[in-house]
Amino acid sequence: MKITTGELLHVARLARLSVDEKDVAEFTRQVGDILEYVDTLNQADTRAVPPTSHSLDRVNAFREDGARPSLGTDELLENAPDREGPDILVPKIIG
Repeated sequence: MKITTGELLHVARLARLSVDEKDVAEFTRQVGDILEYVDTLNQADTRAVPPTSHSLDRVNAFREDGARPSLGTDELLENAPDREGPDILVPKIIG
């Protein structure tokens, strides 16, 4: 599939890309080559290939989600740099 210079500039404008005039001819050729390759791929017979969402045969690899006991306030605040009661003290950054 060939692409015209006008079509390339239209797509560039839609994508908000600025294309230097000296590069337009080269980009038009390159995009045309890409579209021709995609057209070649579209000719492959894929009717016997089942649809996939991933190239590897994997299922959800996450652990089972379940309730478990959480840490207490004192245990959570052991690594806090500075604290006052149940609060973490941080430096003031807004004047």
